[in-house]
Amino acid sequence: MTTDIERVTGTALDRVEGRDKVTGLARYAYEYPADDIAYVVPVPAAIARGTITGIDPGDALAVPGVLTVLSFRNAPPLAGNDPELRIFSSDRVSYRGQMVAAVVADTLEAAAEAARLVHVGYDAEPHDVLLRPDHPEAYVPEKVNPSFPAVSEQGDVEAALGDAAVTVDTTYTTPAYHNNAMEPHATLAVWSGDRLTAYDSNQGSSTARDMLAAAFGLEPGQVRVVSPHVGGGFGSKGTPRPQIVLAALAARAVGRPAKVALTRQHMFAVTGYRTPSIQRVRLGADASGRMTALAHEVEEQTSTLKEFAEQTAVPSRMMYAAPNRLTTHRVVALDVATPSWMRAPGECPGMYALESAMDELAVACGLDPIELRVRNEPEEDPESGLPWSSRNVVACLREGAAWFGWAGRDPAPGVRRDGRWLVGTGVAASTYPARRRPSEATARATADGRFTVRIAAADIGTGSRTALTQIAADALGVPPERVDVRIGDSALPTASLAGGSMGTASWGSAVAMACVRLRERLDGAGGEVPEDGIEARYDTADDIKADAAYARHAFGAQFAEVRVDPGTGEIRVPRLLGVFAAGRIINAKTARSQFIGGMTMGLAMALLEESVPDAEFGGFLNHDLAQYHVPANADVANIDARWIEEDDPHLNPMGSKGIGEIGIVGTAAAIGNAVHHATGVRFRDLPIRPDRVLDRAPQIGGRNL
Repeated sequence: MTTDIERVTGTALDRVEGRDKVTGLARYAYEYPADDIAYVVPVPAAIARGTITGIDPGDALAVPGVLTVLSFRNAPPLAGNDPELRIFSSDRVSYRGQMVAAVVADTLEAAAEAARLVHVGYDAEPHDVLLRPDHPEAYVPEKVNPSFPAVSEQGDVEAALGDAAVTVDTTYTTPAYHNNAMEPHATLAVWSGDRLTAYDSNQGSSTARDMLAAAFGLEPGQVRVVSPHVGGGFGSKGTPRPQIVLAALAARAVGRPAKVALTRQHMFAVTGYRTPSIQRVRLGADASGRMTALAHEVEEQTSTLKEFAEQTAVPSRMMYAAPNRLTTHRVVALDVATPSWMRAPGECPGMYALESAMDELAVACGLDPIELRVRNEPEEDPESGLPWSSRNVVACLREGAAWFGWAGRDPAPGVRRDGRWLVGTGVAASTYPARRRPSEATARATADGRFTVRIAAADIGTGSRTALTQIAADALGVPPERVDVRIGDSALPTASLAGGSMGTASWGSAVAMACVRLRERLDGAGGEVPEDGIEARYDTADDIKADAAYARHAFGAQFAEVRVDPGTGEIRVPRLLGVFAAGRIINAKTARSQFIGGMTMGLAMALLEESVPDAEFGGFLNHDLAQYHVPANADVANIDARWIEEDDPHLNPMGSKGIGEIGIVGTAAAIGNAVHHATGVRFRDLPIRPDRVLDRAPQIGGRNL
């Protein structure tokens, strides 16, 4: 080893697995081989609520190649504390699309054909699948994801609003959203006696192992989950989904390896989604625009199977200074699948409402939207009173304004035209917590001068394998070409899942410190490596306890230019700029990709995406990618992502903050604010579809036909 190697963290190192991916050598869950594989296709429930009165598998079993039909009548009971994973556990149906049976066959074609021939009888009951304001069954949960109190209150909000010189009282709605990763949820399950191996697409093999072991009453050591390459997840693969349990059940039932790959239609039912929300935001300010009151009250949905309450109002607890504050969450248990994590849960929908309301307050106060935010910048975390580890949201706003060309912006709405287009610009701030979770890693040196790092991390397309290679190389003082990083296998040292923008921070802390320890041992041995190598291990559990001393968040600012055709309702976004303060950037290339990917999802949130509930039959009407709209290349014009270098000593050995989610936060609000600036009309219900623009056309000067 040497000590004069140029640092590689911060550089735009190419993905270390890039060649394997573009040549097809990278193996994904469904591609793993096994002898004598059986194929499994689930049968979804056709009702939203009720009881199964009978299952007739006769016609399905008559299809050549069908091995068995699984249902609550013949499937063994499952354990664990996640009712979504206890498939075939009873005759009850809790939502449309729930797995009520499954066909196992020699071929996928036979299984798919036979699944349509399983006859299921139901005793349907009246159902309720629609979130609506002031639902009579709404209640306050004990906590919101992951463990925040559902309600927080400081001061006297009502009195402060009554005394405020300027107030805003508005309600915003967001629909349900489904995370549709490129790779569908898929599993190959293989039993060897009482030991189970699952090749699975997930965001954390350690977590999947533990939950799968609990479901089958096994010790974690009896289960291995292999997931080195994952084609995206966006949160939907953060914890195991029913297909991994189904694959294991089927493999045990027929005594052969079994494969399951969910279709898009299945994914809209059983892999989670972002809850719709109804958000009332009330802001009060004095004549100078300094806020005196902030109230953010949220209603959202959960399922009757288990409670998941998204922390939608939580970012309002720390974003701006206001002495009188109230945030609340109420949920309704509907006859729907359980909502779950989707990129930037809580912050994404919550900051849409807050940042839209801030724009409305800026208009009401006659202030530039950036200046309003600067005037309400808190010196410390308003909720906890903790000092910031670092907070550069003002720098993001100021620098972004200069790069975007904000100076001289005419604040008057609805007055700029370019031919048939109305033109406007908007801004919003963004934030996401800088978390990390306990993880373990080993680093090993071998006599040939190479190093191997092992940790059960996940790479869901974010480039984590490459970032960990860079972190290890710098900690060891060697070029990255001499470092091999092994991830994506629960047999490796235990790691937290990829989620909450905490993957690199969590895993990188363990990797960096394991490499530091290894380097110390090598130095103690005079740099000599014995034939059997030298290894070091590090567990970050104790280190993370110190994180509670600071409020740790990444921040950013989003700027958008839009063009609106009042004659067609069409909205175009020719320019998007995101400026971020996210600690030390580990890889400039993959970071930019993450920021731009998040901003693209934010554009989709603003203009395209929505899962439409089926009030009559349950489930969702647009349950495929033909009807659930996501951006194509033509929808995404000039997106630019930049960042401000931060030196934050209170984070982790790398000084980094998570970047996977903050890109989506604030983008929808920036676009919505720009649409208001272009048209003079405020659209508070997402997405801002052409038909909604046309409905308001008389307010923006007619259709201009």
